Amino acid sequence: MSSSLLGILIMCAGVLCLALGDAISKWLGATYDPIQIIFFRTLISLPLIALLARFNGGWQKLKTRRPGVHLLRGLIFAGTMFCFVTGLTLLPLAETTAIAFAAPLFVTLLSGPLLKERVARLPFIASLVGFAGVLIVVRPGASGFQWGALIVVGAAVCYALMMITARRYGGKESLWAMVFYATLVPLIVSAVLLPSVWRMPEGVAWLGFIGSGVVGVGAVSCITLAFRYAPAALAAPFDYTAMVWAVLLGWWLWDEVPDVWVFIGALVIIGSGVAIALYERKVTIKARPTT
Repeated sequence: MSSSLLGILIMCAGVLCLALGDAISKWLGATYDPIQIIFFRTLISLPLIALLARFNGGWQKLKTRRPGVHLLRGLIFAGTMFCFVTGLTLLPLAETTAIAFAAPLFVTLLSGPLLKERVARLPFIASLVGFAGVLIVVRPGASGFQWGALIVVGAAVCYALMMITARRYGGKESLWAMVFYATLVPLIVSAVLLPSVWRMPEGVAWLGFIGSGVVGVGAVSCITLAFRYAPAALAAPFDYTAMVWAVLLGWWLWDEVPDVWVFIGALVIIGSGVAIALYERKVTIKARPTT
């Protein structure tokens, strides 16, 4: 098996973990507050992330000289998780996933004003087309519009800010430090707010809370490992296989069948994301020094 194929398979496994985590959160969200879901997910994920860091370079991988940056990223991630989990409780799984795909498009649109990067014409146009795909899914003003869709858009914007800060500081901080503190801050925030929404988990819900944290770490680990085996531009588009899992899980667990507009909008968003990925790959290849 080639290295690239192995990377793609690991990427798909990571995306499956993400989809399973979303499905578990949606199921739990019917009974428990998003804050409680975030608390347990981060509580279980954090020690697992620390252990992964320990066996991938040692505890020094968690050292940082930029606590303020990690605090900011953690607060943004807390907002991302709250908006996304809330959206899961209000919208079908496939629709929520389709809107969340807009995050990389927002990265392109925001990297100019926030990172002072020059955005090339093709990625900019592709991002605008992708945003049109978001509007197709959300359909503001239509009879089928739900306010939960705007909450998920907010999650996509917050996640885009996470990606932008990772691009800005990722070369100066270890990957595991970035992931660890981005998980620690939401844990602290949700712990502070937890008493106001606490409801004692019953029976199988405990397995749901534990499973949500475990598959979350599995997703991060697999996706990180995938980029070690396959080029980013090759592996990243397989993130969109999440749409397949979202449709199947939504249909199997909740009898959710997305309407045609969700599929059309998702295809527009995915097409725009793939176009940007291919463009960045082309730019990267051209930028490599020749020998």
